[in-house]
Amino acid sequence: MRKICFLKGVLFAAAALSFAACSDSDNEVQGGAGDIDTRPYVIAATVTSSNSTTPILLNTSSLDEGTVSAQGNGLVTDAATQWVFKGNEYLYALSYNQGNAGLTRSYYMGNDYTLVQRSKEYAVNRFTTYGIYDKYIITVSTGNGSADWVDENGYLPKTFLFSYLDTEAETYTSNESKRDYLSENFLGNGEFVTLAGFQERNGKLFAAAVPMGLSQYGAAIDGGKWIREGYEGLVKTENGGSNSSSYKKGELQWTQYPDECWVAIYDNASLTNPTLIKSDKISYASGRFKSQYYQMIWATENGDIYVFSPSYAKTMASPLQQTSKPAGVVRIKSGEEQFDENYYLNVENISGGRSFMRSWYIGDGNFLLQMYDEPFTLGKSAPTALSLAVLNVTNGTLVEVTGLPDTLSALGKAPYMENGFAYMPVTTTDGYPAIYKIDAANGVAVKGVVVEVSTLDGVGKLIP
Repeated sequence: MRKICFLKGVLFAAAALSFAACSDSDNEVQGGAGDIDTRPYVIAATVTSSNSTTPILLNTSSLDEGTVSAQGNGLVTDAATQWVFKGNEYLYALSYNQGNAGLTRSYYMGNDYTLVQRSKEYAVNRFTTYGIYDKYIITVSTGNGSADWVDENGYLPKTFLFSYLDTEAETYTSNESKRDYLSENFLGNGEFVTLAGFQERNGKLFAAAVPMGLSQYGAAIDGGKWIREGYEGLVKTENGGSNSSSYKKGELQWTQYPDECWVAIYDNASLTNPTLIKSDKISYASGRFKSQYYQMIWATENGDIYVFSPSYAKTMASPLQQTSKPAGVVRIKSGEEQFDENYYLNVENISGGRSFMRSWYIGDGNFLLQMYDEPFTLGKSAPTALSLAVLNVTNGTLVEVTGLPDTLSALGKAPYMENGFAYMPVTTTDGYPAIYKIDAANGVAVKGVVVEVSTLDGVGKLIP
């Protein structure tokens, strides 16, 4: 059993020596608060000193109370882009291997409630969104297609880059470079798209198709046939931008159709030949932060799917690319593959004009929204998003979450849901971070377990 010895006051520069000195195997570790025989809740955290950062997994018997310390406890891991719980069976540390950014590994809970690292590791492709379908964790981004597809200008079309993590067989595969996966002209308007989130229902997979504008390849087709009249000035005349906002000469960056929401419905895990449906009531269904596109499609207990749009296109610099649609919600009823024309919820009307960056389903028609602190200003970057609200899509009410600390500095990437409560990691500018228990019925947050680490990166539950 690998017992990680954390000593108060010891610099993490010496951590590797401490780990080696008290390790007697490579896989398992004790740790966490409470009865060691019943510690199903798992917390992904980071411990930081002046010259070292150490990711660690801790497990505990309760999220409602108590304290969990990294001293003498925890399974040391590599850093992850996103921690993903596959039900209560496995925990995946998703890391995309861009510039040797890291490897993806997975974990399960041993019968004695020790965390066990599984044997396989994978260099997963860079991804901008992810989700779960059947036994798979799927990641995807949009990138250049095969070199064989180059056009007369030397431009390559955009294609989806899928990765499949088979959680049962513990294998990793990626889609082959086939034209079946082209994201060019995906919606019939010439633009390429990216996907945001995956929601399974009755064996089918629903994903938001987010239009991204015209690539160099798409903008050049037939002398610019897909460039809308009056939009010619948006075509880039030189390379520029940086990181997720970089662009190339000849590209028309960002969509010409900001007032549409498209959903792709796939029949199976091959993710080809989707059914496409459109709503004109909301803008595209994706939260955004840098290169990440957050899921805004969620199924409820009765099979209805609710599709959220934060109206992020309001932040576009050009008025031609700014949406006129307020942040809102539409629905795909159970068993159907079209939008419900009788349902629409205007979130801005009940939130004081504010939108949201992320959403998660709690249960019983209640959704937790990570709210922007101020309304969007047209053409300006999105404001900070450090508040929460509970939206009920059945009765159309929104309740601001109360009880969070005044010194809150960061919210977790995803909460854990259980019995009508949302457990959200909260980091503050003073003291240790903690998990806050949010009651979906009234929006009241109560401080739960305190974790003696620097930051909280994920929380969930694993059953042996």
